[in-house]
Amino acid sequence: MSLELSLRLVGMMVFALLGALVGINLSDALFLPSEATGLTFSLMGAFAGLLITPWLTTYPARASRRVITQMPAENLITTMFGLMFGMIISALLALPLSLLPDPFGQVLPTIAAITVTYVSVTIFSLRAQDVFTLFGGVLGDKSGAFARLSNAGAAGEILMDTSVIIDGRILDISKTGFIQGALLVPRFVLNELQHVADSAEMLRRNRGKRGLEILSELQQHSRTPIRIIDDDIEETNEVDEKLVLLAQQRGIPVMTNDYNLNRVAELQGVDVLNINELANAVRAIFLPGETMDIHIVMEGRETNQGVGYLEDGTMVVVEDGKRYMDRTIPVLVTRYIVTNAGRMYFAQPEGSLRK
Repeated sequence: MSLELSLRLVGMMVFALLGALVGINLSDALFLPSEATGLTFSLMGAFAGLLITPWLTTYPARASRRVITQMPAENLITTMFGLMFGMIISALLALPLSLLPDPFGQVLPTIAAITVTYVSVTIFSLRAQDVFTLFGGVLGDKSGAFARLSNAGAAGEILMDTSVIIDGRILDISKTGFIQGALLVPRFVLNELQHVADSAEMLRRNRGKRGLEILSELQQHSRTPIRIIDDDIEETNEVDEKLVLLAQQRGIPVMTNDYNLNRVAELQGVDVLNINELANAVRAIFLPGETMDIHIVMEGRETNQGVGYLEDGTMVVVEDGKRYMDRTIPVLVTRYIVTNAGRMYFAQPEGSLRK
């Protein structure tokens, strides 16, 4: 028997008992036998208890749990401080306010306690970073313990976008051990992967299936912990917006290959880890005068040019390389340029410069 069903049954019995008592007390006013009114109100109370109990027990508990799990650690800690601060101020105000003539002496202490506590909790929660900075300065926190505590809940966590999972390179990166902490996959990202895998379009379906396979391999072989989290943002249905808002709430970066998501996240102050930028950063650099072996696969734009690619996808334009089509030759790097897509090398066949 589930907890919710058990609570419904308990609530049904409690409300049935209350209904019976109300019915018996109203029997004289309704000019009906107490047994009839008691039974009628008892049945009404049992039905009401069956419906209302979850709204008084499990639903608020789930909502509170969702809010607490989504709340960053720093906000949770400062909220508790705000609650204690508000209760202390309320206790100090209670005595002088209670000395006022009735009804003010009876009502104002309660109103003041509720108001002061709410305001203090709100202020402490909204200004969490400032509160940590203030307490760190007042207490002479030279080692930055308050700063570390404010980021303790999200230390090393990274939110993964659908594009990163489908791309697949994160699997190889995670095996190296360079990523510290945990990779988080929100449930709504997993649902989007499932939706893509069920698409009627073959290309989208294959991409979705590849993403699910990569995620399965990550859970089995990654040296970095992979966690599926149930955190959700109910204010929007867009996955990209959910990711940005969730990253803001948890104070952690987003890993993505999506250019538009990258720009939107940066504009909203969210750190972005882009695997394409990482790949460009770790590509091998060949300086002018160095040699490499390149396989000529196509003609270039200019006359007699040949084009080949390094293993990481970097383009190499070979002057006078057209005649070596479909052959692997040693080339001498003459120069390189850096573009938005990465580096591009210009070279000539090694033997042509020695003649």
